Amino acid sequence: MLGFLSARQAGLEDPRRFRRAESTRRVLGLELNKDRDVERIHSSGVNTLDIEPVERRYMLSGGSDGVIVLYDLENSSRQPYYTCKAVCSVGRNHPDVHKYSVETVQWYPHDTGMFTSSSFDKTLKVWDTNTLQTADVFNFEETVYSHHMSPVATKHCLVAVGTRGPKVQLCDLKSGSCSHILQGHKQEILAVSWSPRYDHILATASADSRVKLWDVRRASGCLITLDQNNGEKSQAAESANGKVNGLCFTSDGLHLLTVGTDNRMRLWNSSSGENTLVNYGKVCNNSKKGLKFTVSCGCSSEFVFVPYGSTIAVYTVYSGEQITMLKGHYKSVDCCVFQSNFQELYSGSRDCNILAWVPSLYEPLPEEDETKTKSRLNPAFEDAWSSSDEEG
Repeated sequence: MLGFLSARQAGLEDPRRFRRAESTRRVLGLELNKDRDVERIHSSGVNTLDIEPVERRYMLSGGSDGVIVLYDLENSSRQPYYTCKAVCSVGRNHPDVHKYSVETVQWYPHDTGMFTSSSFDKTLKVWDTNTLQTADVFNFEETVYSHHMSPVATKHCLVAVGTRGPKVQLCDLKSGSCSHILQGHKQEILAVSWSPRYDHILATASADSRVKLWDVRRASGCLITLDQNNGEKSQAAESANGKVNGLCFTSDGLHLLTVGTDNRMRLWNSSSGENTLVNYGKVCNNSKKGLKFTVSCGCSSEFVFVPYGSTIAVYTVYSGEQITMLKGHYKSVDCCVFQSNFQELYSGSRDCNILAWVPSLYEPLPEEDETKTKSRLNPAFEDAWSSSDEEG
C-alpha cells in the first residue's frame, strides 16, 4: 500500500487503480465482526436482505415469520462496540403484515422513501417508508418466490415477479396493474433479476432447469435460453441438471452468475448467452426455493459470495478460485448482501441471526520488503482493470 501511495503522490499511478487495489485487499480480509451486532428481531429464519443504494446506510430484512425489519447500519454512538438497531419493523401486530414467509425485500432504486416486499401469501406490497403503510398491493394466484425492480430504469417502473406458475409477470408501479406476461418457462420461476446495464433486459431462472434472458420491449420477449453446453448436445449433462434457483449479474452487467440444485455455479456472457465454462467446483445448494447471493463492486478482480450450508463461500468471479469460507452461522444461510462503500458483507440465516462481516485490520511487519510481500500476494490482488488511456 505504501508503494501505491508513493506512486499516487508522484502522479505515476491512476487513483482508480489504487482504490480498486484497496477494495480488493479489504474484501480478501473479510471476517466476522465481533464488535458489531445486528439487533435480532426475527423469530424464524432470515430469507432476504437489501441495502438501499442511495446512502447505503439502511438495510431491510424479511423473514419466514412474515416480519420486515429496517436497520440503521451507521455507528451513531461512535463507540467501538455497538449494535445496528432496528429503526422500525412491520411486526405480527401490524395491520398490513404479510401472512406468510417474506421471500424478497427491495428498496426503490432511486429513493429511500419506498420499498417493496413479496411473500408466500401471494402478494407483492409497495410500502411508504415514512408511514410504514402499504401504498399498493398486487395479488397473484400463485405463491410468490421472487421479485426485482431495475436498478437503472428511468423510462419504466416495472417489477418482475416470479411465482409458482411458469409465467413471469411484470407489474407496473405507475398504473398499479400487471402490464406484461412473459411465457416460455415450463415450471415455477424461482429467481428474477434485471440487468444493471440495460433497463430492458431481464434474466429469469426456473425449476425447469432453464435460464432465460428477455427483452421486455419485444413482443416475443425471450432473447436467449442459456445452454450450458454452448450448443453441443450432451445427454448426460442434460439429465444432471437441477433447478436453477439463484441469479446475479456482475456489477457491470456484462456477465450473469447462476446457481442450481445440481451444486454448480455458472458464469454466462450476458450478451451472447455463452457459458464461459469457469469451474467453481462443487457449490453446495440444498435450497428448495430461491437462493440470494451477491457480488462485489469496485475491486481489481470481482468476487462472488454464495451461501454454502451454514457458511458463505467466496470465489473470484472470472477464475473460479475459492478464496475462503466465512464461518459464523450455525444453521443454513439463505441470503447475503454486499455493502460496496466499506466492502462489508451482511448475511441472513435460518438461525434467525444477521451477521456483519468486515475487513480485518492489516498491519505489515516492519522487516517485510516489497519483493517478499509480492511473492505472498493472493492472485486476486492482480489488477484486471485498465483505463482507456492505457488501452489506447
